[in-house]
Amino acid sequence: MSHEEKKIQEEELQQQETAVEPEVEAVGTDADIEWNEETELDEQEAKIAQLEAALLSSEAKIKDQQDGVLRAKAEVENMRRRTEQEIDKARKYALNKFAEELLPVIDNLERAIAAADGENEAVKPLLEGVELTHKTFSDVVAKFGLKEINPEGEAFNPEYHQAMSIQESADHESNTVMFVMQKGYELNGRVIRPAMVMVAK
Repeated sequence: MSHEEKKIQEEELQQQETAVEPEVEAVGTDADIEWNEETELDEQEAKIAQLEAALLSSEAKIKDQQDGVLRAKAEVENMRRRTEQEIDKARKYALNKFAEELLPVIDNLERAIAAADGENEAVKPLLEGVELTHKTFSDVVAKFGLKEINPEGEAFNPEYHQAMSIQESADHESNTVMFVMQKGYELNGRVIRPAMVMVAK
C-alpha cells in the first residue's frame, strides 16, 4: 500500500468514527423510573398528611383557647354579678341591727299613745306631742326601708306573722288574724320582727 492509500483509509476511519454517535447506556429499567416517581408521590403525600395533622392540631388548640377565654369571661361576669348582689344586700341591710334597736322605741311611743287619756285637757298637749314624735319617727325610719306589719283581719302568713294563740271565733274566718299583740317590721322586704298575733280557729 502506498502512502496515499493509507492516508485515505485513515481519513475514512476517522469519518466513520465521527459519524457514529456514541450510545448512552440507560441505567435501570422502566420499572425503576416508575418506582422513582411513586417515591416522590409518597413523599409529597406524607408531607401533605403531616401538614394536615399540624393544621388540625393548631385548630384544636385555638378551639381550646377560645373555650378557655369564654369560660374566663363567664366567670368574671358571674363574679361581677355576685359582687353587685352582695354590695346591694350590704347596702339594703346595713341598718338591720340599728332598726332592730329602734323597734322598742316605736313600741313605747305607741303604748304611751294608747295609755293616754285623750279626754283629759291637761294630757291633751302632751299626747299630741307624743303622736307627732311617733309620726315623725315612723316617717324617718320608713325613708330607710323600715315598714310595719300590722295584719289584723288578714289571713295568717307564717313568713310574716307569729301565732301566739289560736282561738275559736264566730266573727272571723278560720286562719284569720283576730288581734295583733305586737306589730311586726320588715326592712327592705326582709322580716326583722314578725307580728305577734292571735289567730281564729
